[in-house]
Order: sequence, then C-alpha cells, then structure tokens
Amino acid sequence: MVIKKFEFNPFPVNTYILWDEVSKEAIIIDAGCYFEEERTELINYIRDNKLTIKHLLATHLHLDHNFGNPFVSKTFNIKLEANKGDEFLLQNMEAQARAFNMPLPDAPIPIGKYINENDEISFGTNTLRAIHVPGHSPGSIVYYCEQEKVAFAGDVLFRSSIGRTDLAGGDFNTLIIGIKNKLFTLPDDTIVYPGHGPFTSIGFEKQHNPFI
Repeated sequence: MVIKKFEFNPFPVNTYILWDEVSKEAIIIDAGCYFEEERTELINYIRDNKLTIKHLLATHLHLDHNFGNPFVSKTFNIKLEANKGDEFLLQNMEAQARAFNMPLPDAPIPIGKYINENDEISFGTNTLRAIHVPGHSPGSIVYYCEQEKVAFAGDVLFRSSIGRTDLAGGDFNTLIIGIKNKLFTLPDDTIVYPGHGPFTSIGFEKQHNPFI
C-alpha cells in the first residue's frame, strides 16, 4: 500500500490517498482540499500516478475534513461514505463555516453509503476495517488495515493528544473508553495516521499519552 499525505486548508487537515501499486485502485480519506490550488494538487497526483478512485471515506463530518467532498464526488463520480451518527453535522455545515469566516467552496453532499462497525473497504489487494470510536463526534470512524499495521484515526487520537470533546455530540468519557477498548487493543507497532499533525503508534500512545 502506498500512503500519500496532503495538508489542506487553514486548519490544516491531513488528507490521505491510499493506493495499490499493481491495480492502481485508490481511496481518499478526509478530502480537506479548500483552495483551488489544493484541488489541483490532489488531481495532479491522481493523474500522474494513473489512479482509479474507488472510495471517498470520511473519518467524521466536521467541516474541516470535508471541504473537498463535493469536488471529489463530482470529479470521480463516487459517493461519500461515512457513519450515520455524524449525518446531523451536514445540516449545519454552512453555519459552521460562517463561524470561522470560511465560506464553503460547495454545498455539502449527503452520505451516499453508511459505514458501520467492522465494515470492510477494499481497493486492490488491500482491505480496511471500520472501527467506530465515538466521543470526538458521534460517528467517528477509524480505518484500520491489519496487513499493513496502519490506522487512519481522524480526530480520535493524535500524537500525545486526543480529539476535543466539547463540540456537538462529543463526550470525553466515551472517547477515552473507545480508545482504550478498541484502539489500544491493536498491536503496539500499528502506525496511527491522524487527521492533524504527525503520525504516531499505538505503543507510543499507550506509554506517553497524558489523556489516557
């Protein structure tokens, strides 16, 4: 599996393209591209590597992780895939954007396919398993690839930190329980790619994360 990370928009958000070197099948996780040059950078990478985008996944539906969903969906004719628990966030995304003085590039698109606990998402010879870890948002999903020992955690878990829990639908205790029971049971050498900032590992966070 090839993992390409982009940093998009002023927040900034980690957008990931994962792809299979043989089949060239690929997925996008958290399309955060906001500015035109960010859209161009994403498209050029996909075209230069001759990739076929099979899935558009969201770890959760806070606006900063989803600015680019309408553009990606239209460009590649694919549907947004996310957990139903975050669907309510689509209804007030324009208000969220106004609060940050960042008009939405496009109107939000609906969830086209619901992702639930233990659902599998395949591209090429790779498979991701969905792990539902609410607390940062009700529908937060971590995408875990056992064969590659990698997890794409959105805003659930960061290097030496966790996602904030003071937003709509957030809950600190729920998040901590989910991390302990569902993520800290993964192998210690699992690399965690978060929605913001540098990567980390399950083993490092078990020893050093001050919130858990």
